[in-house]
Order: sequence, then structure tokens, then C-alpha cells
Amino acid sequence: MHEQGCSTLPTGEDGRILDRLAGLEKVIPPSLIRQVLQATGRVNGRACELPHEVMMWVVLGMGLWTHLPIRQVFRHSRRMWPGKKCPARSSLCVGRQRLGVEPVRALHAAVVKPLATPDTPGAFYRQWRLMALDGTVMDVPDSEANAGFGRSSGSRGEGAFPQVRKVSLVELGTHVEVAMAIGGWHDDERTLARTLYDQIPADALLLEDRGFFSYEDWKALYLRTKLLIRMKSHHVLKSLRSLSDGSHLAKIYRNGHDRDKDRNGIMVRVIRYTLDDPQRTGHGEVHCLLTNLLDEIEYPALELIELYHERWEEELVFDEQKTHHDPRRAEKPAQLRSETPNGVRQELYALSLGHFVIRALMFEAARGAELDVDRLSFTGCFRILQCRLPECDSRTPATLTQWYEALLAEMRTEQIEARRNRINPRVIKRKMSKWNKKRAEHRRPPPLRKTFAQCVVMKT
Repeated sequence: MHEQGCSTLPTGEDGRILDRLAGLEKVIPPSLIRQVLQATGRVNGRACELPHEVMMWVVLGMGLWTHLPIRQVFRHSRRMWPGKKCPARSSLCVGRQRLGVEPVRALHAAVVKPLATPDTPGAFYRQWRLMALDGTVMDVPDSEANAGFGRSSGSRGEGAFPQVRKVSLVELGTHVEVAMAIGGWHDDERTLARTLYDQIPADALLLEDRGFFSYEDWKALYLRTKLLIRMKSHHVLKSLRSLSDGSHLAKIYRNGHDRDKDRNGIMVRVIRYTLDDPQRTGHGEVHCLLTNLLDEIEYPALELIELYHERWEEELVFDEQKTHHDPRRAEKPAQLRSETPNGVRQELYALSLGHFVIRALMFEAARGAELDVDRLSFTGCFRILQCRLPECDSRTPATLTQWYEALLAEMRTEQIEARRNRINPRVIKRKMSKWNKKRAEHRRPPPLRKTFAQCVVMKT
């Protein structure tokens, strides 16, 4: 039996089958992959070319070689063996299906953890680790199986692609996507977010946008987690006591009847403010923040107002993933490539693991130079990893470590300027197309019954 699963493929000099992925072992140990496969019942009973362990590495490779189809991912993951054919695309796809979602999800849970320490720049407020919950949607291929995810709809009809909804718990200081919940277009973000509550660290200060607030969610979280959440303007928050920094204490209730009876209220601190700069988005609008940090001396309102804008770091995580890590391309019109729901979920976990690998390496590179990790370019470090990963010399632990240190040193050179005082107006350049909208009758039309020549009718 081969060391890396019971594969019939020959191994390289270092004893590995996918030897060009050896550098990933600095973040994802092979022993952990074997434990996950064992725990999820993915143990091969006989020798074959693509056992579960090999396919797990292929799926991880998909999370990094996002611009390549699966057969080319396999080629990029393994040095050339003259006379040995690359497995067929169909074999690799069947191998992905056999592996399934559970092992990749379990590997994500085992590997991806918060990285920041209290010394990490921008990662903590006082003793609290800055975390955020937010959601995004991604287009998936327009297949019959993926139709179950649902589509957006509006005045012009349904959207062109089914869409998967993802809610992510992110460590803001390092951009690590600690956990995520996956649903379809019609799934509520708050419902998905509730499945992540158990994974919020005990030392977290959780930042959320106004769409995530509800009395029940606040009640479920406020005793165990510090909260800083933006509120919608229609909530009634009657001042009970004004505080010295301009904020005030109030109570939130389940409904108006409980408010009238002053029953089951929860004490909160309310911070209201406006912006007097006409150039800024939200100028003139009253912004309202809610927190269970009630002491205005220890936690001044202006500090919390500035702190809340750290929530935008999660938007940058989605930008990294959707714009730089796995962007749309001419040959990939949807953001994901899998044509089945299980394939979509597996791919999302693989992409998150790939993103974590990049971010973990960036974290180590920044820490080694006492830099804020925000000063390193995500795209630059990602390209370096794609370029240098096949060069990894993994014949001995010493050569692997030498490659790793050289990789981190090269990533440190990808420094960018400190962030400017900038604005991002919510506008787009191109809104509509002159072409007719694709509708249901245009999807999967029946095969043509005539050739082109048989359709031609001459006109005199």
C-alpha cells in the first residue's frame, strides 16, 4: 500500500503522489487529512488510481488553481511521468463525487482557526477579538441540478444564474473565514447565521450589519458575546439614561406589547451619529449602533463608531474571494464551476481552504517582519504561491523548510501603501444590456430537427 492512500499511481522522489502540492503541508498536515477521512468513513477498501486521499488533495488544488479545469489541476499538482497518462476528466469528476462534501467540510473545521494574537495589529479592541458575520451570494452554473438553489427575481424577470448564499464568520484582523453556512437564494441570512453562533470565539467582539439584528438573536448572544451592531432606523429605542459621551441606555423588546408592559426588556447602549462630509456615503443619514458594552468611560462612543467600520474588512474578504481568488472568466461565466449542489458545496469549502492557506502564509510572513498583514497584497501573495508551489523541494524536511522560509520572504516584498482616506460610492458603470433578457424558455432548448441547409429558403 502506498503511503498516500491505496493508490496505484507511482510516487515521486519524496514519496508523494501529488508532489507539487507538498508545500501546502506547512498549513494542512497530511496526518490531519487521514484523520478526517477516517472519521468520515472515506477509507478505500482496495487499491485504485484515485483513492479518497488523492482526491482530497486534488480538491484542495482546485481551491488554488481556480483558473484551471479539474484535469489541468491534477497536472499542475503532479510532476510529469513520461508514458503515464493523466486520469480522464470523467474519472476525476467521479472521484470528487465519491469523496463528497463531508470530508472537505470536516477538514475545513479542523484546519481553519482564528490566527490573531493580542499583538496582531488591528485584530483586537481592548481584550476583544474583532469578528464579523455577513453574507454574500455567488452565481453557480445554470444546470438542472443547481436550479434548486433558486434565482433572484425583479421587474425584468428571473436572474440568469441560480445563486448560492453564503454567510461567513470572519476574523477581521487576519481576513480568515473561520466558518460559513451555505444555502440558496431564498434562504434567510439570519437563519444561516444562527448555525454559526457556536463557533464564535469566547473572546469575540462581534460586528454585524443592520440586516442581522433581531431581539431573539440579541438574546441568544448578548450574555456570551460582546456585540456592536448597526440598527435600522424604525426601531424604537427610548432613552432611559443619557451618558457623558452622547450615547444613552435603552431597552429592546420582543414586540410593542412587551414594550408597553416593560416586560422582558434587555438593556443596551445606543450610539447615534451623522456624517457632515458631503463626499461620504451616508452623509446626512442618522446612523444608529447598538452594543452591550455599556460603560461609556471604558468604551467611548467615538472609539466604537470608528471600530464599527472595521466590519468592512469582511467585505474585503468577499472581494478577495470573488474578484481575485476565483473571479469570473470568459470560459467560466458563473462564479463557481460545479454543476451539482454537492459539488458547489464541496467547491466552496475548497475555495475557503485555499483562501485560508494564502492568508495563513501572509500572516506568518507579516509576523516575521513585524508588519500589519493589511500591508501585504493579497493578490500579489496569491500569485507568488501559485508560482512557487510547484518549485517546492520536499525530498527532506530541511529542504521543505528552506522553501517555506524563501516563500515567506518573497511574500514580504509584496507590500502596499497604507490605506488612504477613501470613499466608495454605491454606483456601477454598466447597468443594462441592449440584448433581450434570457428567460426560462431559452434554457436547455430541445435539439434541432433540421440542419442549417434544410432551413434555408431562397427569396426572389
